[in-house]
Amino acid sequence: MKAESRSQEITLKGHIYAKRKLGSLIFLVLRNREGLQQIVFDRADLVSQLEELSLETAVLVEAAWRENPEKPGELELEGRSIEAVSGNRSILPVEISKEKRMESLSLNALLEYRPLTLRNEKIRSIFRIEAELCKAFRNFLNSQGFTEIHSPKIVSTGTEGGAQVFTINYFDRQAFLAQSPQFYKQIMVGVFERVFEIGPVYRAEEHNTARHLNEYVSMDFEMGFIESEQCVMKMQMRLLKYMMEHLKEYCAKEFALFGKEIPTFESAPQMKLMEAIELLQSKLNWKTESADLDPEGERLLCQYMQEKEGTQFLYLTHYPQTVRPFYAMPESGTPYTHSFDLLFRGLEITTGGQRIHQYEQLVHSIAGRGMNPESFTDYLQCFKAGMPPHGGLAFGLERLAKQLLELKNVREASLFPRDNTRISP
Repeated sequence: MKAESRSQEITLKGHIYAKRKLGSLIFLVLRNREGLQQIVFDRADLVSQLEELSLETAVLVEAAWRENPEKPGELELEGRSIEAVSGNRSILPVEISKEKRMESLSLNALLEYRPLTLRNEKIRSIFRIEAELCKAFRNFLNSQGFTEIHSPKIVSTGTEGGAQVFTINYFDRQAFLAQSPQFYKQIMVGVFERVFEIGPVYRAEEHNTARHLNEYVSMDFEMGFIESEQCVMKMQMRLLKYMMEHLKEYCAKEFALFGKEIPTFESAPQMKLMEAIELLQSKLNWKTESADLDPEGERLLCQYMQEKEGTQFLYLTHYPQTVRPFYAMPESGTPYTHSFDLLFRGLEITTGGQRIHQYEQLVHSIAGRGMNPESFTDYLQCFKAGMPPHGGLAFGLERLAKQLLELKNVREASLFPRDNTRISP
């Protein structure tokens, strides 16, 4: 810092995050969009004024850099004036700046006072990380010729069939909240060839677990003229590596608050689902009658791969047609599909694959699931007109953040979670 700038006054705006009285001094920690900044006040009138101000009061501070009298050669900010622009009118129900107190809060208290607990430096860092994940997702796909789209969230047909849709009244008829942008992504492949979207999706699942939300942010992309689902997986690996490098550049401070490292990897191994089930049953004492993995199976499999292969990512491929949506491309001559899941540290974070692009085959698949193709007339228009071989994927922003920071519950990674018991705040 230049010598002439040391005495130059600067204006700081923010909230009183913490304050500490030490003799005739008060150390103020100001929280603003850039983080935390400590300012020392030693004038008696300002110390007295600051003692009267409550935590979280919004203030304007005039300050200047000076040499720290206790640490020669180091600079500190000296407060010259402070003005409250909006005072705290209540006793805070949570001690926002005290990490141990915040960490001891129950999940329910953490969410009940969400407008306040989000002000905690560590908690809000989760959402700085999520913002950078979205930025990196968007930047990379833009660089690869993808076009961002924004599809409707009120739809006339459940994307994946079944009962896991929220029904709403739409004027004089029934409508649904979108389970995914899948249909619109595919339609737009016929327009732009490569598309992506970041937006909310809704699942009316009764699950009340640490990994489920009824509303979450889905990060989707779809690409045309692919040879197989392998093209989609290769694109995702490049995307994820870019996103992790972006976090290393812009979120090192946030990860340090959690004591976590951002993963480094070159690729992810692949394993057929049936091979994974056989491995789990033969070597890891896992039992199931399902054609898919449960959370315990995912955890055990990832733990095994981490120990044996040193990898935190694992692709599971060749899912049976019975557990995939009607638009999943079947593998010729087998009961399987050209689809995959990506597991990360014991949790499925991505579902994707190649889609059916031939009109007749898609109509047959819809009818084969006991649904009426006429209910999908709008969706089928683009296939009648001709569609390229295409595929894509989706992963949940909150799940990815949860796994990166090793949070206990995905609700911690959701600004204002929606689950089967909570619709506020």
